[in-house]
Amino acid sequence: MTHPTHQHLAIHAAVLTVSDTRTVADDKSGQRIQTLLEEASFTLAGYQIVADEPTEIAHHVQSWCADQTVHAIIVTGGTGFTARDQTYDVIVPLFEKEMTGFGEIFRTLSYDEIGAKAMFSRATAGSCQQTAIYVLPGSTNAVTLAMTKLIVPTIQHFVGELRRL
Repeated sequence: MTHPTHQHLAIHAAVLTVSDTRTVADDKSGQRIQTLLEEASFTLAGYQIVADEPTEIAHHVQSWCADQTVHAIIVTGGTGFTARDQTYDVIVPLFEKEMTGFGEIFRTLSYDEIGAKAMFSRATAGSCQQTAIYVLPGSTNAVTLAMTKLIVPTIQHFVGELRRL
């Protein structure tokens, strides 16, 4: 018996941009995620921009996790080390399981592009209520790297495994 790949699974993904300054008009990272989802024939299930406030971040992630029509959540922004960067700290406790390999591989790929500063990223992934969650830096280059090298090629498998009985 072969391991299922779930390569034909329809994906509905929500995008959350965490920023104190971004608007819909200038949210290049959020727009890039949406474009790459569309190019992969995945469906945008929701899109929001929220301030880097723990209650706002948690509210959107938890409500999308509770919605059975949302298979994945991709969060961009708030993964660094400034006092306002709280995304990682809010989302990781929500995980039922963390995919530590995602952050490790993301930082390795980032290192090839930006050098030692890659270690400052707290990018990660995990699951909550059968929903795949990805936490990415706010830079457009980082989002493009994560989406093209890691998320788009494997999201169907991740979601399929989460929903497999």
